[in-house]
Amino acid sequence: QVALVESGGGLVQAGGSLTLSCAASGGTFRDYAMGWFRQAPGKEREFVSSISYGGGNTIYSDSAKGRFTISRDNARSTTVLQMDSLVHDDTAVYYCAAGVWNKLNNGRPDYWGQGTQVTVSS
Repeated sequence: QVALVESGGGLVQAGGSLTLSCAASGGTFRDYAMGWFRQAPGKEREFVSSISYGGGNTIYSDSAKGRFTISRDNARSTTVLQMDSLVHDDTAVYYCAAGVWNKLNNGRPDYWGQGTQVTVSS
């Protein structure tokens, strides 16, 4: 069983930056692809970004491409989502996720974090 704990959410003005972190415990971190999803009020949860087991492959949604950067540190069992040039539409609860690469990228990770709120004021 893997536990995921997100941190770093908060309130930021449009154009600003936030760094989300996800700490994993209870498993072998490098055995899991890691990802971030988000859910805005009244909308379905959507994929944001993912990173493969060793960090060699990354995927971004169209809305995240060019503005967000995902990374991971297997020695520290953490993954980070650096978010720059934030806009109001980025307002959502952001969830860390872990699982098999293909399944995670299709929205079916094995584990979810509890989520952290990101609010971007316009």
